[in-house]
Amino acid sequence: MEISESAALAASEVRVTFGRLRRRLRALAASDDLTPSQEAVLSRLDKHGVASASDLAAAERVRPQSMAATVAVLVELGFVQRTPDPDDGRKQLISLTTAGVERLQGDRQVRQEWLAATLQEKCTEEQRQTIIQALALLDEVTQA
Repeated sequence: MEISESAALAASEVRVTFGRLRRRLRALAASDDLTPSQEAVLSRLDKHGVASASDLAAAERVRPQSMAATVAVLVELGFVQRTPDPDDGRKQLISLTTAGVERLQGDRQVRQEWLAATLQEKCTEEQRQTIIQALALLDEVTQA
């Protein structure tokens, strides 16, 4: 399949722009900054409730040993806890602690408020509507 010049340009612009936005939003995180892997684990647990380390490793496409190290740091920070799996005594389930939930909510609120204020300040209503429509299209692309 031949890729049109506009599709290649759009792909490049989306990737670069989302990368910049991601770095900017990450910079707004709490001072005890987490690694991207640690943030991903917290977000996944927030979305799915509990998971085993092997489930998290598979979902994040990392080695189980790497995930074990990530989880160990999160346990040490008090953001996640391990509990025995009631169905399999050999496994442990990982879940968010109250501190983990508060960390996620606080970071999200700071990031959301910054982005909303920036869009309000730098964009017209028409531009904000265009952004909403463009993101809806990108969301459709991700569902394909």
